[in-house]
Amino acid sequence: MTKRKPPGMSMETWVESQIRHATAQGELDNLPGAGKPLANLDADTTEQWLTGFLRREGLSADPLLPEPLRLRKEIERLPDLVRPLRSEDQVRAVVEELNDRVRAWMRSGTEPFHVPLVAEEAIVDGWRATRPEPEPELPAPVTPRRRWWRRGR
Repeated sequence: MTKRKPPGMSMETWVESQIRHATAQGELDNLPGAGKPLANLDADTTEQWLTGFLRREGLSADPLLPEPLRLRKEIERLPDLVRPLRSEDQVRAVVEELNDRVRAWMRSGTEPFHVPLVAEEAIVDGWRATRPEPEPELPAPVTPRRRWWRRGR
């Protein structure tokens, strides 16, 4: 295919002659995927192509969602997200940040969907329920002090 199309020859005729030439020389034999059906032959819409691409690449489609759906998914996943956090202040900060984003979206007024604010106390109570009970602190053992005049003995 390094040759140029001769003038006066149609593109279709030129391509067909190139294919015939490659077939005669055996350049099209043993190609990868030969004899296998084409995947998603009926998937001609962009959404189906995009879904297949995301699945093949192992990517999440969450960034492609509209903002209210993305916020609702984050609210749904919030208990799992805060479970590994170590302090109640960290949990409250994550919930407050999400609530700030919900408020900002509600103020934009671009879409008529309602996204509820997250009940901070409910998330904190759920986080506390997953935490192990703290072990009671034992008092430090009292060791008798030696008097300074008895140290030399």
